[in-house]
Amino acid sequence: MEIDNPRAEQPAATLPTKPNFQPLKAHEISDGHVQFRKVTVPQHRYTPLKKVWMEIYNPIFEQMKIDIRMNLKKRRVELKTRTDTPDISNLQKCADFVHAFMLGFDVCDAVALLRLDELYVDSFEIKDVKTLRGEHLSRAIGRLSGKGGKTKFAIENSTKTRIVIADSKIHILGSFLNIKIARDSLCSLIMGSPAGKVYSKLRAVTARAEML
Repeated sequence: MEIDNPRAEQPAATLPTKPNFQPLKAHEISDGHVQFRKVTVPQHRYTPLKKVWMEIYNPIFEQMKIDIRMNLKKRRVELKTRTDTPDISNLQKCADFVHAFMLGFDVCDAVALLRLDELYVDSFEIKDVKTLRGEHLSRAIGRLSGKGGKTKFAIENSTKTRIVIADSKIHILGSFLNIKIARDSLCSLIMGSPAGKVYSKLRAVTARAEML
């Protein structure tokens, strides 16, 4: 005697197919709205900007797919996303690149901000470390630079950073760890440590950092 199994006669239930969503484009992430960034041009960087404008324009427009223009009336660089911008973060990278140039970095150094994700710009003033006035401030700035920029170049080469000393303001471009090493060396010079002592400590710290 055969027993009918009603479950065996029913076809096996098929699972719904896995959805295949295409990745969103940059302009679709922001609901189609165009995003802007504006970087003000200081008075003393207006002429250097005109000289190297094409060196700034080409990587931003052609490689990062970001529109860029110079607003002559308001004296600022304006950036905005396009429909073919591959990544929304490109807009902020380009703004950081232009801002780094305005701080005084060379284009060949600042352009690394477009190509590497782990680079940053850190800024501080001498008065944040120690309150100095008059000739004491001038001597501190002289200690940071050294004769012919020797001290500044030594710190840059040891820590793989770039340093801009603009009066009492100091800007450092590099990775997080390297910025910290360079900033500690600069702070020691501001506090009055001799350059030889800073060099020896810098060699020890950089050697230890390379082992990590």
